[in-house]
Amino acid sequence: MQFFIDNAFLIAIAFISGGMLVWPLVRSRAAGPALSTLQATQLINSRNAVVVDVRTPEEFATGSLPGARSAPADKLEERTRDIKKDKPLIVLCASGSRAGRVAAQLRTIGFGEVYVLAGGLAAWREAGLPIRS
Repeated sequence: MQFFIDNAFLIAIAFISGGMLVWPLVRSRAAGPALSTLQATQLINSRNAVVVDVRTPEEFATGSLPGARSAPADKLEERTRDIKKDKPLIVLCASGSRAGRVAAQLRTIGFGEVYVLAGGLAAWREAGLPIRS
């Protein structure tokens, strides 16, 4: 027992460090499955997946995927009302971090098949794929 008392600070640091290592795993599971740019392209072409860009309107105006719909996170439900809930959705943002939270929201409002574009628009650009201006 004395060992735990003497090393309480080190034990606390170990638990915090472990939590920080596990957090990305927990967060990615909440976001749902992520697609590479190749997988996203295949899903768009084979199943007419709908691309939902959750960046701000200003960011969207600088370019996005061809056919993407602008649906900023604060107007998500309003902008996705006309999308059939049985269609696959691919959610993207600038780097992939916002898209995970929005994908989880879309699942809660009834969309069944929701994916996140891994790496977001940055990964799309890096792959040399077309950008709509």
